[in-house]
Amino acid sequence: MDRSTNLDIEELKMTREQYILATQQNSLPRAENAQLYPVGIYGWRKRCLYFFVLLLLVTMIVNLAMTIWILKVMNFTVDGMGNLRVTKKGIRLEGISEFLLPLYVKEIHSRKDSPLVLQSDRNVTVNARNHMGQLTGQLTVGADAVEAQCKRFEVRASEDGRVLFSADEDEITIGAEKLKVTGTEGAVFGHSVETPHIRAEPSQDLRLESPTRSLIMEAPRGVQVSAAAGDFKATCRKELHLQSTEGEIFLNADTIRLGNLPTGSFSSSPSSSNAQQTVYELCVCPNGKLYLSPAGVGSTCQYSSNICLWS
Repeated sequence: MDRSTNLDIEELKMTREQYILATQQNSLPRAENAQLYPVGIYGWRKRCLYFFVLLLLVTMIVNLAMTIWILKVMNFTVDGMGNLRVTKKGIRLEGISEFLLPLYVKEIHSRKDSPLVLQSDRNVTVNARNHMGQLTGQLTVGADAVEAQCKRFEVRASEDGRVLFSADEDEITIGAEKLKVTGTEGAVFGHSVETPHIRAEPSQDLRLESPTRSLIMEAPRGVQVSAAAGDFKATCRKELHLQSTEGEIFLNADTIRLGNLPTGSFSSSPSSSNAQQTVYELCVCPNGKLYLSPAGVGSTCQYSSNICLWS
């Protein structure tokens, strides 16, 4: 017992001495080479960092102020920007709008209480294209003229959609009830005119004139000229021809007068030559010329036939 106890005490002493020696060996070099290193940013690096942080803060404040100013000036709202409003049906512009680049839309219409005005310093051009991008129609409103380029141009009535005017490569159709020409020179047609009825306005004269050429009226079933409350006059400078190839020329009136006919001279007796002649005989030359001959007891045309030699 005593021997084992002494061994334990000696082991404890040796363990204690070894711990002290080990502690002294580790503490001596650390005490000689001990140095303190500061943790963090100091000096000019710290000042630069503060400067950049301050600069970033100023930039953020300026950007925020500019953003608020732009939103205020441009009038940004939940519905749109300024006069531009985004609705369920599309985009709505109020006031005057200016487009610097081409505008592609499906439909443009104005408010119910205001007109739609398209304005340009040069011209306004509206183009229509097909699914292949080819130009099918064009309307150009310029300073000198309004030009429309399309296969067919139509103007319809607003009430019933009736075609008032249509034009294509083959013909021009006017569907209005009345065509009124108010120019002082009237209407000038370079070629033929086909119409079922030509009528002047009330209390106005109707005049068909060809200043330098002839005027021809043709109809396969007849041409009728009627003056219900006035006179009908046909005046020419040289000759007036009435010709019927198969029928007859019928003159139906209470009185038929042929003025300025030449008068032949015939005297059957000296006493009758002194008296004023009031009755004449209508004579016809072989070529169809009419002339008057003083009436007698019988026919006097053969005595005045010398007039036929003049024609």
